[in-house]
Amino acid sequence: MTLIGMLHHRADPNKVKKAYAYAAVAKAEGVDFFYFTPRKVNIKKHKILGKVYENGQWIEKEFPFPDVIYNASYSSSEKAEQIIDYLYERIPFTSHSIGNKMSVYNRISRAKKFNQYLIPFHKLTDVQTFLNMIRQYRKVIIKPMSGHQGSGVVLIEKNGTNRYKMNDAEVITSFNEKQVLDWISQKIQDEDYLVQQFITSQTKSGHVFDFRLHVQKDGKGKWVITSIYPRIGRLGTITSNMGSGGYSTYLGIFLKQEFGDSWYDIQRYLEEFAIKFSNHFDSLYEDELDELGIDVGLDENQKLWLFEVNWRPGPPNIYSVELDVAKNTILYAKYLADRNKN
Repeated sequence: MTLIGMLHHRADPNKVKKAYAYAAVAKAEGVDFFYFTPRKVNIKKHKILGKVYENGQWIEKEFPFPDVIYNASYSSSEKAEQIIDYLYERIPFTSHSIGNKMSVYNRISRAKKFNQYLIPFHKLTDVQTFLNMIRQYRKVIIKPMSGHQGSGVVLIEKNGTNRYKMNDAEVITSFNEKQVLDWISQKIQDEDYLVQQFITSQTKSGHVFDFRLHVQKDGKGKWVITSIYPRIGRLGTITSNMGSGGYSTYLGIFLKQEFGDSWYDIQRYLEEFAIKFSNHFDSLYEDELDELGIDVGLDENQKLWLFEVNWRPGPPNIYSVELDVAKNTILYAKYLADRNKN
């Protein structure tokens, strides 16, 4: 029987909400499953002191090295990283990093096939890079290269010959060019930033929105759509992320409201893009990918733009598909284990 180990940095699986879902799905699918942390790995004996869910609680037991590891979180220390590297060299892992925003963009750009969906942006290394972008596009956003949940995103709009309007966390201010350039100079000393053409996807009522295309590999190693849902920002915000007060609804309801008779064509467009892009993006990496959160927008001409590709995307906040996510992960892990044995 296949043995799957779920690797996480938290010692208590009760504090990892999805751990129970994975344990339940594994039992339903007929595979053995346990939860563990790096510090419970005994490299010399090739044993792991893990936890298995039995009779309503997590019980600590000793396990051999698993057939496959679902690496569900980051490493919390240098020692943990060394143990993870040791396991990685010997056991298939389900998940692999895709890199930061800039490396992802460059990888897609070099491959060319999906260039028409890329939003022009550059690493913000100096003020001249900003000036070139704002003169060309008039509206740009500046965001941290390693940011998440829409944090730190600022919209800057050229407003006359020497004036700029800035939207920073919904605070609108007006600056002259020197003030903006001084602000940017200070920013890029503290953190790595990107400057990107501003593409707006807006509802009829003026709310920004995008679509999260959540895809996973299934038990046959094929990409499938777990969910597609719109994310709608609060009025006045420049991002639609849930972390900054955004909300969601069901895809069909949203599309019918915003696009009328074209709603089904757009839904099919999103579904086809999700699978085609995932297959292509997967092919750009040496290690196979298992799960992606692809964020896309539609402009006023219904042209699709690729906003971001996320590794280890957060769970969908609607549909109650936690078990769907867990099922795909467990079956894909079993697929990897079986393939490795063969």
